[in-house]
Amino acid sequence: MNPLLSDWDTPFQIAPFDAIEDDHFAAALDAAMAADLRETQAIAEYPEPASFANTIDAIERSGALLDRVAGAFFNVAGADSNPAREALMREFAPKFSTHASAIYSNAALFARIQALWEARATLGLTPEQERVLMLIRRRFVREGALLRGAEAERMKAIKSRLAELGTQFTQNLLADERDWHMVLSETDLEGLPQFLIDAARATGAEKGADGPVITTSRSLMEPFLKFSPRRDLREKAYQAWAARGANGGETDNRAIAAEILALREERAGLLGYESFAAFKLETEMAKTPEAVEDLLMQVWAPARAAAEADGTVLTKLLHADGINGALERWDWHYYSEKRRKAEHDFDEAELKPYLQLDRMIEAAFTCANRLFGLEFAPTDVPLYHPDVRAWEVRRNGEHVALFLGDYFARGSKRSGAWCSAMRSQQKLAGDIRPIVVNVCNFTKPAEGQPALIGYGDARTLFHEFGHALHQMLSDVTYPLISGTSVARDFVELPSQLYEHWLEVPEVLAEFATHVETGEAMPKEMLDKVLAAATYDMGFQTVEYVASALVDLRFHTGAAPGDPMARQAEILQEIGLPHAIGMRHASPHFAHVFAGDGYSSGYYSYMWSEVMDADAFEAFKEAGGAFDTGMAKKLEQHILSVGGSEEADVLYTKFRGKMPGVEALLKGRGLAA
Repeated sequence: MNPLLSDWDTPFQIAPFDAIEDDHFAAALDAAMAADLRETQAIAEYPEPASFANTIDAIERSGALLDRVAGAFFNVAGADSNPAREALMREFAPKFSTHASAIYSNAALFARIQALWEARATLGLTPEQERVLMLIRRRFVREGALLRGAEAERMKAIKSRLAELGTQFTQNLLADERDWHMVLSETDLEGLPQFLIDAARATGAEKGADGPVITTSRSLMEPFLKFSPRRDLREKAYQAWAARGANGGETDNRAIAAEILALREERAGLLGYESFAAFKLETEMAKTPEAVEDLLMQVWAPARAAAEADGTVLTKLLHADGINGALERWDWHYYSEKRRKAEHDFDEAELKPYLQLDRMIEAAFTCANRLFGLEFAPTDVPLYHPDVRAWEVRRNGEHVALFLGDYFARGSKRSGAWCSAMRSQQKLAGDIRPIVVNVCNFTKPAEGQPALIGYGDARTLFHEFGHALHQMLSDVTYPLISGTSVARDFVELPSQLYEHWLEVPEVLAEFATHVETGEAMPKEMLDKVLAAATYDMGFQTVEYVASALVDLRFHTGAAPGDPMARQAEILQEIGLPHAIGMRHASPHFAHVFAGDGYSSGYYSYMWSEVMDADAFEAFKEAGGAFDTGMAKKLEQHILSVGGSEEADVLYTKFRGKMPGVEALLKGRGLAA
């Protein structure tokens, strides 16, 4: 018996991870894809004329087994990979592409969809049904349903190859991140705060290294660059961080990135678009590359000016240390931290004992309770890794969701942080409640020690939990529009908006408690933390916008044969300051090259930030961060309705109008 293909007699019908072995996945995925194709073909060949029920409802009900099996597989493949799972990813990436192509190129199926589209005004559809019909038809068209002959075959080949390349890009990056580490001697530890020393020792023990180590995990790398007085070691660490995916050999991603860009351009051309960015942005809030460029450049000028002014101050600190020459990229974090400590009279080492992971999780839960009435109770379910924790989410005694938190970095987990749904909410097949997962990469403490995180980590936790709320509170009929199934430049609104609650003084006062004494963060420190909220924002904005502009311009003109050369040209055109690098250079830009999700779309964080700054202002105007009326409007018009309407319509219902860029600039401290 393959547990993936059996009925899941588990709490909340979660995947039976305690019974699943790697050998089960291939057979289950093959069987599930075959079942999906049979279901799809039955819809296409249904003997009666197309109706919404026998075509669109049937499409939305089809593939349930595949959704279930794939939900389990992709979760473990990203969060707890191993050689067997990596091999499965390589094997099944083209299979999934071929499977999707078989569905989207089914002429008989598309004919039924088209017939309904042409007769839509006479069908008496609900607004949600009208939206689902439009989205399904649009997806078929954008996947090539109108192509014929050689063009249709070429489209299939392009999508299959892109799936292979995206998987290889991800695995190369994971290999580079897993393999590189820098062992520190006792002398090398001088000047480092105790929390970082403890984390480095724990990581070294996990890797079996002869001493404490620094890896390319952001939760280790950034504090090392902040605190190490050893410029030679900072340079070595930074260069390794920046070189991920560009080290030559089998894990080099540069040629892969070039091929991906060329294939995307060809794909867009087959569909009649002048560029891949034009194709990709058509369905987003921004609509056009020009609108994205305009937003980014409105932010770029004040951000670069702020960063250059900061760079001048940091260069003086560098020279005061007796180091001649220019401020380098491995210097910025170190001297910026020195400056912050001097100007704001606190540093991360003093702050971190007040940021216990468990207390920050509790803070995120409590805010959700005060805003939306959600309650979180630990629960015992089968899990894919010992570090994962589970909570049942309830409201007014009713089950809402199952929430999983996977917070610690490990060699088997890809970098970054993300939210996914093993199962999405829907009502079409019954009252299906979601299973939502937050994955982070915080440094795991030594055995028996509490987990302490940085302030940026705490923001990440709140950010990903905002995505989780979007999934948990979803209340729609159709899976296609459930939860975070919204425009890419709208999906970050709930997550970035939720970050604001971390900075509410009463939240930090209650939950930022000292790991040893249990005492609340002193008001003096709390005031300093909040006053420093926009500190170094020029740097942060520049490294982000540089990456977003490179992504956009990669996909707007002709695909570059040498992405690294084109990247350098773009950075020169916009005037990137010498001492600041892109947040994600192309060979490790997984947002853009690991799949199509954020391709031409890395800007979306900033597009959403325009709204999140304005949305939190609405709470302030209404009476405070926990105003019940605004919370109800947020749930009613944004968090519960998924993609049931266009994003700008949903936001306007919530706020009354669309915002300008001014709130963003003010929130980042880049405007008066």
